[in-house]
Amino acid sequence: MSFLFDKMKMNLELRGYSPKTVKSYLMHVRLFTEYHNESLEALGEDDVRNYLYSIIKRNLSTSYINSAYSAIRFMFESTLGRDWDMKNIPRIKNAKKLPIALSRKEVILLFNCTPNLKHKAILMTSYAAGLRVSEVSHLKVSDIDSDNMQILISNGKGNKDRYSLLSKSNLDILRLYWKAYRPSDWLFPGMPSYKPISPRSIQSIFKDSKDRSGIKSSASMHSLRHSFATHLLEDGTDISYIQKLLGHSNIQTTCVYLHLRRMDVLNVVSPLDTLMGKL
Repeated sequence: MSFLFDKMKMNLELRGYSPKTVKSYLMHVRLFTEYHNESLEALGEDDVRNYLYSIIKRNLSTSYINSAYSAIRFMFESTLGRDWDMKNIPRIKNAKKLPIALSRKEVILLFNCTPNLKHKAILMTSYAAGLRVSEVSHLKVSDIDSDNMQILISNGKGNKDRYSLLSKSNLDILRLYWKAYRPSDWLFPGMPSYKPISPRSIQSIFKDSKDRSGIKSSASMHSLRHSFATHLLEDGTDISYIQKLLGHSNIQTTCVYLHLRRMDVLNVVSPLDTLMGKL
């Protein structure tokens, strides 16, 4: 059994999967084998279907279920060398929910309700550059390119590097923050200081500021990234530029923000109002 797990781990790393994904996939395959109390070689198509159905019945999230599906499929195809019949083992559909973005007034309110300078710099950097929480936590001082007014995001999702915006206001607060805290390696060090601040700590910072602000929506730290994209669209930025700034491989992923734009900003008038105005 351990040989197959070692082989799967090697295959995942050879394909360039992130350490987080490797750990997640191995966990899912272990849970699959423990559920049936059998070796992987003895398990087949019906066992996969029964296991996936069992976790669906537990009302776990769609992302968790699909992660388990992908992990088991990888094991069967790449490690055991078996065929995977999509018809016999269908994948659960993802719920089509719109992301939650904050209004511009809410973003300002959030910043104003963040008294700690380091915390405010973290939130403002996330919004100003449209960063994921893991990307903010792993920024280094050297990633801030003030000469070209850009931020380097190394090893983003899919192990891709990209550049995003460094706004003047963002640079101003980062300079104030640097003078007060003097970070040397990680831009936002954690505890101990030779490690970056954890994504969980950043999420806690957002929640505290949101609670102080009185914002009632179910927004999360990731909502600052959604707000970045939505507000750029409202300002007329080409969606292909936003795709590159966000690091999306597929522009269809970026197109979801088209649904979040405020109609009053776009001066879109309902055809009913146009019709009634002519009567």
